[in-house]
This record gives sequence, C-alpha cells and structure tokens, in this order.
Amino acid sequence: MKKFCITFLLSGIIILSALGVFSGAFGTQNGSANTEYLRIHIRANSNEGEDQAVKYLVRDAVVAYLTPVVAETETREEAEAALDDCLPGLVRTAEQVLEKNGFFYGARAEIREEEFPTRVYGEYTLEAGVYRALIVSLGTGTGDNWWCVVYPPLCFAGEPGDSVVYRSKILEIIRSWKKNH
Repeated sequence: MKKFCITFLLSGIIILSALGVFSGAFGTQNGSANTEYLRIHIRANSNEGEDQAVKYLVRDAVVAYLTPVVAETETREEAEAALDDCLPGLVRTAEQVLEKNGFFYGARAEIREEEFPTRVYGEYTLEAGVYRALIVSLGTGTGDNWWCVVYPPLCFAGEPGDSVVYRSKILEIIRSWKKNH
C-alpha cells in the first residue's frame, strides 16, 4: 500500500507540474504580455470582397517570405529580431502582390503588442490576451483580418508556391524530448 501511495503521489506531482508548464506556455499571466509567442496579424483595407480576397494573396506571399526567416530561430526574441530586420522586404512583398492585383493603397508592417482573442491552432489553444505581434496593415487596415503564430511557427512551413502546411515547433520539441528520454 505504501508503494501505491508513493507512486500515486509522484504521478500526481508529475501531472500537475506538466499542466503548470503547459498552461503557462499557452496563455498570459496576470494580464501581462505572453512572452512565448510572436503572432502575425494581417489586416485588410476594408471588408469589401476584393480587399478581403487580396488579403489572402498577400498572406500567401508573406508566409512564403517569412518561412525561411523564422525557420532557424530558436526563441521568440530571435524570431522578432529576424523579422525586424526584414520588415522593408516584407512590406515590398505585400505591396508587389497588391499592385499586381490592381491595388495601390500600400502596406505597412510593425512589431508591437496586440490584444488577441482565444484562438485554437489544431490541438493547441492560445488564450485571449496581449501578445507581441507582427502587424501587417493593407491600405487603411480597417477590414477583417487573418492571424496566426509566427513563432513558434504553428501556422506555416514550406517553400514558396507550396500550400500552407501547419507545423508546431512545440510538438517537435516534445517529440524530440520523448525520443531522447
């Protein structure tokens, strides 16, 4: 009976520790900015059908542009620094897509804190709260938007021209840890 109690107690501690680690990673604490993630927010010029359609074309080009930039980063800070360095190229990429499709209202990009609602990415849930985010505004940026996670890359991976593939750096880390232990 003593072995059972010790095993039960240790199992409980391990489970509670794991839940504490993962709940801290997937939300914000005390209203402060979540420091584990770098999100992306692409805002359309308006809610008109044409502006919404071109937003998705810009999204595809931006994802293709950013994938190799963040692929090798290992922290949110590294990803943010890499993105900060490539903001002019990202804006050029977005504007080229806009102009190719007859839109000349331009694009802007910046990294800042932004409020996000709860969002589910496959098996992961990011709680509502304040996150660091790459904000890409097309024209006025007042239309509906698309958002995802740049780091860890929960929403994209692949080569330009590929369809978007969902990938989780966290899941890769967990699988690597399990494989080595």
